[in-house]
Amino acid sequence: MARLVIDDQIKKSRIQPEIYGHFSEHLGRCIYEGIFVGENSDIPNVNGMRTDVVEALKEIKIPVLRWPGGCFADEYHWKDGIGPKEKRKRMVNTHWGGVVEDNSFGTHEFFELCRQLGCKTYINGNVGSSTVQEMSEWIEYMTFEGVSPMAELRKQNGHEKAWQVDYFGVGNESWGCGGNMRAGYYADLYRRYQTYVHVYDKEHPILKICCGAGAGDAGAEKYEWTKEVLDAAYENTPLQEHGRMDGMSLHFYVFPGGWENKGQAAEFDETTWYQTLYKALFMDELVTKHGAIMDQYDPEKKIGMVVDEWGCWFDCEPGTNPGFLYQQNTVRDALVAGITLNIFNKHSDRVKMANLAQMVNVLQSVLLTEGNKMIKTPTYHVFHMYRHHQGANLLESSLSGVNEVGQGGWKVPEITEACSMDAEGVITVTLNHLSVNEEKELDIVIAGGEVFEVLEANIVTGKMNAHNTFEAPETVKEEKFNGYERRGNGIRVTLPACSVTEFRLRKN
Repeated sequence: MARLVIDDQIKKSRIQPEIYGHFSEHLGRCIYEGIFVGENSDIPNVNGMRTDVVEALKEIKIPVLRWPGGCFADEYHWKDGIGPKEKRKRMVNTHWGGVVEDNSFGTHEFFELCRQLGCKTYINGNVGSSTVQEMSEWIEYMTFEGVSPMAELRKQNGHEKAWQVDYFGVGNESWGCGGNMRAGYYADLYRRYQTYVHVYDKEHPILKICCGAGAGDAGAEKYEWTKEVLDAAYENTPLQEHGRMDGMSLHFYVFPGGWENKGQAAEFDETTWYQTLYKALFMDELVTKHGAIMDQYDPEKKIGMVVDEWGCWFDCEPGTNPGFLYQQNTVRDALVAGITLNIFNKHSDRVKMANLAQMVNVLQSVLLTEGNKMIKTPTYHVFHMYRHHQGANLLESSLSGVNEVGQGGWKVPEITEACSMDAEGVITVTLNHLSVNEEKELDIVIAGGEVFEVLEANIVTGKMNAHNTFEAPETVKEEKFNGYERRGNGIRVTLPACSVTEFRLRKN
């Protein structure tokens, strides 16, 4: 019998809401058609933003949005995306699909989207193909209230007041598509470029994110990048002196068969199911080992780990542009989301932000659109359940009686979990049951034997490759869960196979 013991007297790190962040790139149909349809579209919109998409994202309490990339960020020149839309420069998106980018979604549109969502802003700057001056002027354009050329230009373009930039990334994947740089070279560029990310409003500082490591698949870690960049950036002075560094990124995608054989999103067997979840669990090792390197330079954990790209990456759907990275989203994706978010919760002393790749119509999306239709994916429903962890305190918890399941060399634990307590004393428990065909009984108790009531219980489950379509949009959805009963001072839960479950508990 498996057993989960929750110690609500041991409150650990705060789970930053930004851990549940999202990522939107000028890639495929993420921005255009997915989020932005233009003011003249027949699809209901507010200032060009799809009403259905915005309302759905508000329901999961999206805390922060990263834009404009991704690889696109290091070929993006912000002045191309301001002013009258009919006069904006057109360009070819060389990274993603070779299509024409008309720049109708630019700086003003991004801030309008974030206004509608009520979320924080995370902008990624161009280091790979841009200059210090261009980056510095963008910051001035966005955030300076006084008299200056860029502030005047913003006003001429219709926005009198400055915006608030919460996070600014200095480059993206500089070891790869962002310039194929060596660690030491990038570190010197980071030191230089971040100097000119001026903070004009001292009450609202811009938190600066350094380009950290990437891991394309288990075994392809870039631990040496983390160490070399920190070593060059540190040089016996505090990393945060003069606002030098507030976060360091980490990227990790799950490819079941590796980069050359990603596999289909909706057609796979049980072995591939376990292979995928096994690789998703590798996130824990990545965060632990990169975090240990960061601890050598930053033992007080003032620098946040920012996992600003993560998720499943499969072959694109047949018949679609291979550069658009459009893929279906199944119960398998729901489990990857649940596993990964629980890992971030458990490491919330170091992980301060994460951004699922990507928000709409690209990779592990929470929403898919087709014309005026929109569907919520299994991943969306997991984010909706997990929203209760945002801003709560991680609790001490322990699992026992959990076996391994799997096929071949792909062995995974039956259950993963995370527990937190919010300001009202409500405990949120999120459980992932990884077995593809066996249910599992689990006792949940509070240390000390205190009695609690179940305020609500919800579940996302289905066959391993079950997914939603535009013809059947609710095949997989969040539902009320009744598979538990009172046992003494706790509850006994019967977890279905392939399930993500949430309990909300309060002591009597």
